[in-house]
Amino acid sequence: MTAHTPPTPPFRDPQLPFAKRIDDLLSRLTPEEKVSFLHQFAPAVERLGIAAFRTGQEALHGVAWMGPATVFPQAVGLGATWNTDLVRRIGEAVSKEVRAMRARDERVGLNVWSPTVNLLRHPLWGRNEEGYSEDPRLTSAIATAYTHGLRGDHPTYWRTAPVLKHWLAHNNETGRDVTSSSVRPRVLHEYDLRAFRATVEAGAVAGVMPAYNLVNGRPNHVSPYLREQLRAWTDEELLVCSDAGAPSNLVDSEHYFDTHEEATAAALVAGVDSFTDHGTDGSKIVARVEGALEQGLLTPADVDAAVRRQLSVRFRLGEFDPHYDPYAGTGEFDSPAHRTLAGEAAEQAIVLLRNDGVLPLAADTRIAVVGLLADECKLDWYSGTLLHRSTPLEGLYERFGAERVEFAEGVDRVLLKTSAGTFLKVPTAPEATDEVRGAEGALDPALLAGRTDLPPLTTDATGTELALVDWGEGVLTLRAPDGRYLSVAEDGYLRASADQPGGWVVQETFRLVPRADADGNTSGNTQGNGHLLLHLGTGRHVRVAADGVRVAGPDEENPEVVEVIVVESGEDAVTRVTAGADVVVVVAGNDPHINGRETEDRTTLRLPAHQERLLAAARAANARTVLALVSAYPYAVEPGPLSAVLWTAHGGQAAGTALARVLAGDVSPAGRLPQTWYAADADLPDLLDYDVIGARQTYLYFEGTPLFPFGHGLSYASFSYADLAVRVEEGTAHVSCTVTNTGELTADEVAQLYTRAVDPSVTRPRRELLDHRRVTLAPGASAELSFDVPLSAFAFWDVAQGRWRLESGPYDLLVGASSTDVRLRTTVTLEGEPSAPRPVRLRGLEAADFDEQSGVEIVDRTKVSGDAVTPVAGGTGELVYRACDFGTGTGTTGVTVTAAGSGTVELSLDGGPVLATLTVAAPTPGPYDYLTVDAALTAGGVHDLRLGLRGPLRLAHVGFSG
Repeated sequence: MTAHTPPTPPFRDPQLPFAKRIDDLLSRLTPEEKVSFLHQFAPAVERLGIAAFRTGQEALHGVAWMGPATVFPQAVGLGATWNTDLVRRIGEAVSKEVRAMRARDERVGLNVWSPTVNLLRHPLWGRNEEGYSEDPRLTSAIATAYTHGLRGDHPTYWRTAPVLKHWLAHNNETGRDVTSSSVRPRVLHEYDLRAFRATVEAGAVAGVMPAYNLVNGRPNHVSPYLREQLRAWTDEELLVCSDAGAPSNLVDSEHYFDTHEEATAAALVAGVDSFTDHGTDGSKIVARVEGALEQGLLTPADVDAAVRRQLSVRFRLGEFDPHYDPYAGTGEFDSPAHRTLAGEAAEQAIVLLRNDGVLPLAADTRIAVVGLLADECKLDWYSGTLLHRSTPLEGLYERFGAERVEFAEGVDRVLLKTSAGTFLKVPTAPEATDEVRGAEGALDPALLAGRTDLPPLTTDATGTELALVDWGEGVLTLRAPDGRYLSVAEDGYLRASADQPGGWVVQETFRLVPRADADGNTSGNTQGNGHLLLHLGTGRHVRVAADGVRVAGPDEENPEVVEVIVVESGEDAVTRVTAGADVVVVVAGNDPHINGRETEDRTTLRLPAHQERLLAAARAANARTVLALVSAYPYAVEPGPLSAVLWTAHGGQAAGTALARVLAGDVSPAGRLPQTWYAADADLPDLLDYDVIGARQTYLYFEGTPLFPFGHGLSYASFSYADLAVRVEEGTAHVSCTVTNTGELTADEVAQLYTRAVDPSVTRPRRELLDHRRVTLAPGASAELSFDVPLSAFAFWDVAQGRWRLESGPYDLLVGASSTDVRLRTTVTLEGEPSAPRPVRLRGLEAADFDEQSGVEIVDRTKVSGDAVTPVAGGTGELVYRACDFGTGTGTTGVTVTAAGSGTVELSLDGGPVLATLTVAAPTPGPYDYLTVDAALTAGGVHDLRLGLRGPLRLAHVGFSG
């Protein structure tokens, strides 16, 4: 007899559409197998030949967490390039490295969690480094370019499947899993949703990841916007992956649901498809889903919908068609092209903020390079491990010659003297291996352990000279002469063992705590006598034990009292090398793992005091001082006394070479600021105030004078703008102009097109970016630039009508080199819809659709959907609704409010006396138990309506009758 080959199941047939293949595969999976797919680590189904699959591979600016890879500049640095073509090529390179790394390590996933499209609304946000810009259009342009590179250009199969982070309105680390972002409808649509929408509509996005926070009182993981907005923007199936641990937060920290079964069911119904929780252990999520099914909180159709979306991504990645997948077995890793691209990106990300003519430096310049970041190539939490490394010092040595470059790091070199008169000693460890944290790769680098193979610190009569750096707010690092940082491993001992500060909980930071004297007095000077050394990672003081130096146990007392003996101050070291130089380059900035990172917001825009002292010492010793800021976020510095100021984000593996080439004039700088640099902390709103309109945030609404404006960046060349022309036809404004390089160097210019509504009926941006173009021009060369702007780009979200509206009237069109450096302008009159009063007699008012507010926040009307408003902390607040039409004559005779809680609503017109007071006297049973209260009101015509809210009342709706 002849054995018959079993027929190929439809889900394996590449000639069938994906949808039919997914239908077939779903029909073959058991209910238990489907539920198991809902966890991040979906198990294999061997009977069907289906491999295991995991969502999530970090790839923000290179492949992260999986060992060595090409490291490109931080995302905010990519935003500073304003170059979509460059960013697309970077995305392509990253996706090729993902494929190449997966070919040798199956732990590397093809579902990449990148890019981050959260807007850089507030510069103190700890994760500022992860976003592209404060502007939604620039953010979406850069994100779209990166996702297209990650996706690849095949019409059917994707090289990688990008997931956008973090949905939605997420700009604070402080209490990030319990705080709610109050986002009014105009801010929601015109600002926070806009960056996501444009990127999704561009067609290279596989899904999104909800953020930890709540929006308008409701956790993002049960957000109705996933269905109402996100999935309405595209016909593609979008995979929604939860953030790590967020499903459990719905119960454990947010207390939004009573049980995990309720929470998991609500998230799944809202649109979450893959649950990232409990590491690689899917059993708890499986149990919660099964419990929700048993309780009737979920249906099998709910599970099928989520599994379908995951399978859609897997089919697009070619998992079921290895012979047809054009990317199978392909890849490119650490190639010469990728190294060149990393250098190009690092160069294009550099922004020249100020220059009195000192730059570019002549080839024979004698340079003193100083500063805590002068010989560093820092990585952040989402970096890969460096294959190549270039620091500013190394770049300057290479470009100008070591004989012309002097160096002083500017650390304070200290000895730590114990109460016994001995000094802390780093013992020699000749057998120690040169390990780099993370080099082996880890699915979760938070689990990487500290080293215990090195001997702990001891004490002796001479001690070891340590390099002390104060990174701000008294947070210190201590480094041994061999370059290793003092760190604490799981056994509690202090060792010189870390190549850099890092880890989810940084174990390399300390604080010197002044010891109180007998009268309780302390000295705030960290270099005075009598301090306790507090290890910040464990929260415990350091003590000297017989077997070595370690942190005190939970029940141990008598921490060591140390005296800081300064052998050489950083200022003295700087002064020593700067006086004889032609130019001093001070390299300052941040360590991405300290004082501003995921889980930790910054508290100030100021440069840390240690670095301010170094900068002052350099400037006092040499008037020709250049400040190069290498940082993940803006600083407030005083540029006046400085000859030049540059900024770059941490620029990856080629950062130092790039900076040296720009300083030397081999490359003219053309980076532009992707966010406003404010002059002082006083210019900033509260970190948790998400109302960019009301709080006048970002360049769109800020009314003060910034230190450096959005879009700012200087060049070694000069450019002229001419021939502005505008033509409006068929729903598009066609704008063109000519840019000419009038300088003597080939250089890039970034031409920026802005608009401003001249006579708006509501508060509109002071100016708003419509488009931009980065062009390279030789001396004397010109380029005609064209921008095709859909008229919808001039619209705003009309809360009176609950939709976008293009308002008729004049609009300024501004073209120039930054948001304030305008070279050309004209005004065009657009035909749209005229303003109309709110028909409150017909529809009433949704409480959240206000025009202005004070003392009010938006909260969830129900756990499923809808908004209400409430006074902050149950106090008092005011809402203003402009141009409300109450009908002719005395057309309105009554008012009704729908509210929960308890309190009063006072109604007045045009700032006049209170006309009606509506009171919810007894508290309703719960925050979602609404009742209606009526009152008489006589009104007619069009008026501004003001509502005063008093007490812990949740107002959902106001209706009018007559």
